[in-house]
Amino acid sequence: MLSVENLTKVYRTGDKALTDVSFTVPRGQVVGLIGPSGAGKSTLIRCVNRLVEPSAGSVRLNDLDITRLRSGDLRRARRRIGMIFQEYALVERLTVMENVLSGRLGYVPFWRSFTRRFPPADIAKAFRLLDRVGLSAHADKRADALSGGQRQRVGIARALEQDPDLLLVDEPTASLDPKTSRQIMRLIVEICRESGLPAIINIHDVVLAQQFADRIIGLQAGRVVFDGPPAGLTEEVLTRIYGEEDWTAMRQAAAEDEAAEAEQRDEAKKMMRAL
Repeated sequence: MLSVENLTKVYRTGDKALTDVSFTVPRGQVVGLIGPSGAGKSTLIRCVNRLVEPSAGSVRLNDLDITRLRSGDLRRARRRIGMIFQEYALVERLTVMENVLSGRLGYVPFWRSFTRRFPPADIAKAFRLLDRVGLSAHADKRADALSGGQRQRVGIARALEQDPDLLLVDEPTASLDPKTSRQIMRLIVEICRESGLPAIINIHDVVLAQQFADRIIGLQAGRVVFDGPPAGLTEEVLTRIYGEEDWTAMRQAAAEDEAAEAEQRDEAKKMMRAL
């Protein structure tokens, strides 16, 4: 379980990015983190794994206080936090398999990582993960030969190769088309539920967050202004977070896209059964 208590971040300029942010994320829960640009979403994600140093407060993962760790202890703790990035953060010249195996770099001796000679168990797990994310046929392809959706799937597999206790996901669909965005969100949520893995997904698409997240946390100017189920995101709440917008039209368009995609999946299943 992740527990964040009174997390605050003040930059040297005096700008306050986060103010007394508190919440817990139990095992298996997927949290959608929403809010306008500059609300503190990315800062919050990075404070959890100490890529950004909090100014005050605490972050505990399974009773380990991450905010108090130093050097080697912090590196070991980060191995248990999988990170999925908006821009994929893959090594383009390496193969898909090599990128996935990079998730084990914090566990293996330097000589193994330098020579890319990973233990057989790590390689077997990487193959299982590639099969789970639908990329088993692409294991030997270079990362720069993949589409955006495929690259994000590699990033998911790499994070899971770490055997994490928590997933932090930063804008996983920002560079993807709507259909691929839904596929990626569906995959992340399914994997979290299968493995009981808690996750925080920083996401700009409110409708997508409502469709897939178990819970929504809304930030405004570095403060939590909403924490509850997706159904609780009324127009009044959304206006408080983002300002005035035609939320009804946005939801209707997203629902139509989702219905069309579901129909396509059903047709594909019928064709497979016919064969």
